[in-house]
Amino acid sequence: MTLLIAFTASLPRPWWALLTVYVTAQPMSGAFRPKALYRIAGIVTGAAVTIAIVPNMQNSPILLVFCMAIWTGFCIYLAVLDRTPRAFLFQMAAFSSAVISFPYLDDPANIFTTTVSRVEEMTVAILCVTIVHMLLQPWSVRPIIRERARSFLSDASRWTAEALGTHHTALEYQHRRRLASDVVELGMIAINLPFDQRYALATRRTVLQLQAALADVLPVASGSANRLDNLRSLDAVDAELAALVDALIDWLNGPIDTSDEIDAALIARCRTLEEERARRGDWVSLLAANLCDRIATCMETFHTARVLVRRLDRTDADVEADQAIGMEERDPSRFPLARDHGLAALAGAATATALMLYCAFWILLAWPNGSATAAFAALITCSFAAQDDPAPVIGRYLWATLKTFPLAALYLFVILPRVDGAIMLIVTLAPALLWMGYIQADPARSARALPMFSCFIVAMGFLDRFQADFAAFLNTGLAQVGGIVTTLAVTRLFRSANVRWTAHRIIRNNWIDLQGLADARAPLAPEIWTARALDRLGQIAARMADADPGDALHAADGLSDLRIGRNLIQIRKGSENARASAQSAVQSVFDEVAHLFRKRLRAGEPVPAETTLLTAIDQAIMQGTKKRSGLQSPALLALVGMRCNLFPQAAPYAAPVA
Repeated sequence: MTLLIAFTASLPRPWWALLTVYVTAQPMSGAFRPKALYRIAGIVTGAAVTIAIVPNMQNSPILLVFCMAIWTGFCIYLAVLDRTPRAFLFQMAAFSSAVISFPYLDDPANIFTTTVSRVEEMTVAILCVTIVHMLLQPWSVRPIIRERARSFLSDASRWTAEALGTHHTALEYQHRRRLASDVVELGMIAINLPFDQRYALATRRTVLQLQAALADVLPVASGSANRLDNLRSLDAVDAELAALVDALIDWLNGPIDTSDEIDAALIARCRTLEEERARRGDWVSLLAANLCDRIATCMETFHTARVLVRRLDRTDADVEADQAIGMEERDPSRFPLARDHGLAALAGAATATALMLYCAFWILLAWPNGSATAAFAALITCSFAAQDDPAPVIGRYLWATLKTFPLAALYLFVILPRVDGAIMLIVTLAPALLWMGYIQADPARSARALPMFSCFIVAMGFLDRFQADFAAFLNTGLAQVGGIVTTLAVTRLFRSANVRWTAHRIIRNNWIDLQGLADARAPLAPEIWTARALDRLGQIAARMADADPGDALHAADGLSDLRIGRNLIQIRKGSENARASAQSAVQSVFDEVAHLFRKRLRAGEPVPAETTLLTAIDQAIMQGTKKRSGLQSPALLALVGMRCNLFPQAAPYAAPVA
């Protein structure tokens, strides 16, 4: 359809439209539509910038190249920073401005006509893909969400049950990071929902609520397992606590459609035992009270998640009925992602520097097809800018391109000279394009498809009439290979940041936030902090999976940091109305925690906490156990949790003798 329209309308470069088809095709409507809309907006934005810059700076080529490189780098900075489908807008704005401007700098007088033609070609392709997708492949994302939500809840339940078991240590590191990745993935799914169907907004609210519930599972469940381990090490798990833990494990391993009465009864049992143990005041009882509190909170969170997962199984009529009676009026905010401006700025600066070097190489050599090198370099740089180290992927891109050149030459010089008419052209191209499309649809080989399409389509250069020029074919091929090789070289110079370095930056950002949480004067936003900490935990998981088992970064326990942060939040909330002596003790804890994370930031590694922090925590616990201290029970239990997280090997807390 795209080729027929392009040839019928006599568009100057139909191959741009054909290439755009394969760049934009996606398997799900919910995933495709936002990307298509953002890409069109990005194309228009890039075209507008090109028209604004190129004619006004055509007499200053160095300044023109500098401005286009800065603009492209800025767009890549925004794309890497965003990490949502909206990033396609910035990515396409960078790419479109580069491919529109660089190949036509020799003839800037016609830049407006050229820009309009490129926008027409790319837009025709995106609209054709959208129409065909709606007619032949109208897959909704909602059934996939149902399946994924049940899978995520199953993962969370299984991990929590294993964490509460007696031999969970070997499994905990792997499962907790998988759960963190699941939580972040739910947010990415929710972003696509408004583009999917009629009742997608109600489903989106449900998914965001489920994401928030699962985000609470990870720290609370891991805290329960940590307190249980502490009690086991002291041989202080009595029959009542053991029965409670066994009941929770059975509940987690059971079906998700248990009645509300059963859930409420088990939660009430935990709360009653918590109050009973907290009144005793000794260390073992405080640990038991903390365990009961965490188990109750964990059950409340799982109960909410189960209700939300069951809600996703409802029909559209059920959703409409709920909207009519106001059941969907609460609209949770988006799950905020952790953004690293430093990494995004590095990607943008590398892109801008690379483009300036490409253009210098092209201008100094006076290479006729050097402008195409800059365009291909921009395509590749923009495509892989979000990766930590794009060099290996670009190397595979080069190899796939080289393997496709013989096929392009066979078509251009042997097959196509015998073809007459657009219909015969499409029939002739079908075997090659269907084969490449099959590779694109295979997840194991999809990375090879884009370089194959790029090489095949660009090398043949489909125009409104057949042209087979071997010199032009060779020059175009050399331009593509030159762009890839130059990109690879620049990437190795500027972007070869190893996984460990990136993970270290993420951990440092977590420590900076924890230092801020320890400042009682700073504003408190628990949901935002939890979301960012979980997002970072998922990012670290993806990177540390390839790290050596003995890597020192494994000691930087992101989950422990997450629990410490939640403890700080509970202490700040529960100490607002405490007496002066209790507030003074709590402030000493905050000061020591801030000092600890400042030390870790300076040292660049998770240095252990000093005994002064242990003393401050013990003093705060002592104040909290006094009658009329004003320190609320959640704050006291959070102090207990912080002591366990920061000093797992310390001797048990001993209350002073009166």
